[in-house]
Amino acid sequence: MTGMTALHAAGFWSGLLILVLVVLSIRVVMTRRRQRVILGDGGDEMMIVAARRFGNAAEYTPVAIGGLVLLALLGWPAWVIHLIGGVFFAGRVIHPLGLAFGKGPPPARVIGMALTWLPLIAAAVLLIACPLVGMAPA
Repeated sequence: MTGMTALHAAGFWSGLLILVLVVLSIRVVMTRRRQRVILGDGGDEMMIVAARRFGNAAEYTPVAIGGLVLLALLGWPAWVIHLIGGVFFAGRVIHPLGLAFGKGPPPARVIGMALTWLPLIAAAVLLIACPLVGMAPA
């Protein structure tokens, strides 16, 4: 990953995150077919879980991609983009695994959400700091 520009890094993590969404979407379709649910969740627990796995990722991923691209365009170095993108990606891979294990907050779900929120907060702080305090990326 050395030699990548910040924009390349943003594109790399965005591409991987899009693939996560596609995989989760395919899992929804497969569950829908297996459980014979045409619309909605049909009250089926497996369908509800599959839909929430995808839905949760779909709620957070566009914001992360936008943040990565904006950070790259503002001139933040590639290592910052890789750090934020990599941690967010890990969270988006770990979180759906946690949803597979029944009710309550299993460790994978908690870790997945922490690894989702922390990079989003970091990106937000960097994006807010730039114009407010005249902060320039290193």
